[in-house]
Amino acid sequence: MELVESLKEFIEEGQDWERKNTSVKGVSIIRLPQYKNRPASLAIDINPVGETGLPMKKKGIMIMSAGELQAFREVFKNEKLDNLMKVLEDVTGKKPAGKAAKPDVVQI
Repeated sequence: MELVESLKEFIEEGQDWERKNTSVKGVSIIRLPQYKNRPASLAIDINPVGETGLPMKKKGIMIMSAGELQAFREVFKNEKLDNLMKVLEDVTGKKPAGKAAKPDVVQI
C-alpha cells in the first residue's frame, strides 16, 4: 500500500504540473491541476531516456486511463508501424521534418 499512500499524498500536497520520477526509467507521474469541475488528478508520462540518461523527447506521452494505455499498446504492437518507420528513415535519411500535415491519409 506504500504506492497508494504515496500517490494520495502527491495528489493532495503536490504542486500543479509537478512531476515525480518512478523506479521505471522513462516513466513519471504528473499532478494535473483542477480544471473547471474536474478535481486535480494524476497522469502517467512516458518519455524513454536515451544513452545519456536524458529524456529522448521534449514532451512524452501522457496517459490518463487504462483504456488509453491499452490503445497505445495495440498501436505500438502493429507490425505495419515498424515498416512505416523503416521507410520513413530510408526516405528522409533520419527522422521526418516537421512539415504541415496534409488532410489525406497514408494507407500503410
